[in-house]
Amino acid sequence: MGVEMVRNRVGMVVAVGIAMILLVCASAVAGGYHVYSCRTPAGGVAPTDGWTGSVAPGGAYDDYAVDTCESGGALIAALGDQTIHEAGFDAVTWTFEPPKAETITGATLWRAGDVHAAPEEFATYQFWLAGSNEEFILDECLYTRGCPGRGTVGQPFAESNRLISTSKLSNLDIRASCGVDPGQECKKVAGDASGYAAAIYLYAADILLEQTTGPTATNVTGELATAPSVRGTSDVAFNATDPASGVYEAVFTIDNQVVQRTVVDENGGRCHDVGGTSDGRPAFEYVQPCKGSVSVDMPFDTTRVGDGAHHLVVSVIDAAGDSAPVLDRAITIANPPPVGAPNGTNASTHATLAAAWVGSKKARLEGAFGRAHTIDGRLTAPGGAPIVGAAIDCTATAAYQGAKLVAMVCPRTGADGRFAVRTPATASSRTIRIAYRAHVGDALPVATRTLGLAVRAGVRLRVSPHTTSIGHTIHFTGALLGGPIPHGGKQLVLEARSPGGRWIEFDVVRCNRRGRYRDSYTFRFPGPVDYRFRAVSEGEADFPYATGSSNVVRVHER
Repeated sequence: MGVEMVRNRVGMVVAVGIAMILLVCASAVAGGYHVYSCRTPAGGVAPTDGWTGSVAPGGAYDDYAVDTCESGGALIAALGDQTIHEAGFDAVTWTFEPPKAETITGATLWRAGDVHAAPEEFATYQFWLAGSNEEFILDECLYTRGCPGRGTVGQPFAESNRLISTSKLSNLDIRASCGVDPGQECKKVAGDASGYAAAIYLYAADILLEQTTGPTATNVTGELATAPSVRGTSDVAFNATDPASGVYEAVFTIDNQVVQRTVVDENGGRCHDVGGTSDGRPAFEYVQPCKGSVSVDMPFDTTRVGDGAHHLVVSVIDAAGDSAPVLDRAITIANPPPVGAPNGTNASTHATLAAAWVGSKKARLEGAFGRAHTIDGRLTAPGGAPIVGAAIDCTATAAYQGAKLVAMVCPRTGADGRFAVRTPATASSRTIRIAYRAHVGDALPVATRTLGLAVRAGVRLRVSPHTTSIGHTIHFTGALLGGPIPHGGKQLVLEARSPGGRWIEFDVVRCNRRGRYRDSYTFRFPGPVDYRFRAVSEGEADFPYATGSSNVVRVHER
């Protein structure tokens, strides 16, 4: 390469910034990822994947393409000072080639270099960085143009070593070479501390790659793909391919919220985001970090999401952030509630619950209004061991249309597993259900017992006067006890009988909402007779009591 050709390059040199480019982007941008070479931004050792060193054919043998990054050094392109270097032949290059379907869209390079010269020579040692096969000269240093070197050799992250490119490039080259007119040579010189007449050191590179094609997903199967309702851990299986950066993550989105991101295959540790970027894109240490083809069977814990209908989207993401759909469907999640603490000492899902009315062997007890009744019970584990200190659920449903289930006070089991439930004296007819749950918070009981209580209606009756005669009237007043009383009142039957006779209905009355009623009767037949009177409340669907009658009142007709 002649001196004039070298000088003509000067006009192509791009301005080099001294600060990192700040990308105004808070989240990951699809289509791009960083590759670290030789060193990470934090100073750790990084491989030099994608870089290839070469020496120009036919050049002198004192040329070096050296990789010392593994030991904390640099990629070195250098000409030694042991021989004279011939123009057009002596060039050492390190070249970075991205994978097919990818392009370099930015780079931050930390480099330093030295060049030297002998007196009165018509040649120059030089180094330079270029992209897209020398189309873009990013940096160059020619001794004959007054450049003895760039940056600070031996201090990898010195500010003077940083070089930033925002050009779109097909490749990157770093080169040390000899440039002279035809027939001239670069002479032997003293060289730098390492004995190089010209050298460029690449200490670190942060290269941004972008790709134009994304991943694809096929052969989608699994419970998440087919089942209308799922619970627990369910899966989706699929095959995925990506021609450039490789298949990176599976992303689960529920109702537009990302709930899980999982690397599908770490590829021996290569497919791992090492971080350290400022633009939200991932960073890797290999140019194709992830596998180009994978078979995936990805589990998803549905307990992380509330029960009910949801919109599920599963996507596959490549290392550059491009995505492809795997699933997009409506799904129902129906998980059982979590198991709570054991309910009592010796708690068991196979418990036996015994319960019966005191004084009766029947499951249904009939009693008078105004009397309390007691249920005795016992809770045992298999083998008869008492379940101690267990909470028992007791509920009652009154015997009228539309009655709601209500909770009753129910004590814990004692040391022998026994418990007692007492109904209030004002209780109406009802169905009582006693239940035991093996764990606190269980939705369903493991043992139940159902008992019935039929309470006869309570009715009070007063008659005035108690002595009368033909043509005179007696008056009836009274009250229906308990409730609730139907909105339109409750029908009562008034009955009478003579000594030795049967009860005969002589009138029907209706009490008011408070249960009060009144009536009268005029005697039409002569006495003397002693009559008995009573009021009867017959069983009806809208009143929660069995048929019951009032106290009997005696009236004498003279």
